[in-house]
Amino acid sequence: MNNITVGLKKFLTNKNTVTVLGVILAILVLYIGYNWRVKQATNPITVPYALQTIKAGTQITEDMVGETQVPPSMIKGEIYRSKQSVIDKYAYSDSVIPEGSLFYKRSVVSKEQLPDSIILDYPKGYVLYYMSVDMTTTYSNSIYPGNYIDLYFKATYGSADENDPNNGKVMVGKLLENVKVLAVRDSAGKNVFADMDEPGTPSQLIFAVPEEYYILLKKAGYLRNYSTELSPVPTAEGQKNNPGDLKLSSKDIKDFINNVTYWTDSME
Repeated sequence: MNNITVGLKKFLTNKNTVTVLGVILAILVLYIGYNWRVKQATNPITVPYALQTIKAGTQITEDMVGETQVPPSMIKGEIYRSKQSVIDKYAYSDSVIPEGSLFYKRSVVSKEQLPDSIILDYPKGYVLYYMSVDMTTTYSNSIYPGNYIDLYFKATYGSADENDPNNGKVMVGKLLENVKVLAVRDSAGKNVFADMDEPGTPSQLIFAVPEEYYILLKKAGYLRNYSTELSPVPTAEGQKNNPGDLKLSSKDIKDFINNVTYWTDSME
């Protein structure tokens, strides 16, 4: 027994033996790893696919989705891998999902992520307001649907009387805060962010406010003798779990606007 043990030790401590065993072990590791990778690449997986062409903005229903098996090596890009993960979602506004196509994550979004549908979700009694903007007033296209903004008001006093002590004075202040942006459109009325790779040029911010504030904003826009301006300022309110309610920030500005204008609901 001792002779066997001694012989085994000599065999294992022999440099040539160790080298041979190391080579064999390396070959085994490579072989096992190679086979594992081949199986991972060739063993088919079940994925959902479109049974029909799905147009942009369309809600994906169960009858539009089938399942098929494909080798993982055939999949390029990020896709949804289960049927339930795409049902009741929407084809993105810049995407058409062709018949037979897999569902890529960039092309399938929830309702909240669909820019064109968010405009339908605003409280009862609110009125849509379209505010003219450009690249400068949107901070180089940094205001997105779903963001919150504050609205600042500026007016310059002026009169025919040069002795008027208020002549030339400027009023600046925050008029409204926590206004949720519903959409950003270009001059043709198209969604600026329909193509996230190449956003368009902003021309309008669309948001909803109570009718009282809508009238106030419209009045402010008509005060041409005072060179009035309304400016959107983005905030971090949308990052909170419970964003603050839309509210009036300055009663003084409200009173000023109302004192130099009037509004009628009827026509004679």
